[in-house]
Amino acid sequence: MIEEIILNYLNENLEEPVFMERPEEVPSSYIILEKIGSSMENYIYRDVFAIQSYGKSLLDAAELNEKVKSVMNDGLIFLDNIASVKCINDYNFTDTTTKQYRYQAIYDIVNYK
Repeated sequence: MIEEIILNYLNENLEEPVFMERPEEVPSSYIILEKIGSSMENYIYRDVFAIQSYGKSLLDAAELNEKVKSVMNDGLIFLDNIASVKCINDYNFTDTTTKQYRYQAIYDIVNYK
């Protein structure tokens, strides 16, 4: 399952913890991985992920976002079954409800099973 592959990869390559949902006990810096879309044609899968980087300040969130992008861009392509990794966009995505600083990077991942 592509979600598990990316979750494990990020947890192995980043110091900050990566979750699929908001943890009950929130650390000062952490990452949320969320699949936001997918398609399949000729047994080739295209999955779109939002990767949200949370920090105690806007600068911390921005710096964590850059670390996430570096790890995603530099190594994910070398994993089995991953054909393409593309950062579509990234931006300030501060959560006004919880007042938590965050950045969000959107990734398009082409893979096969």
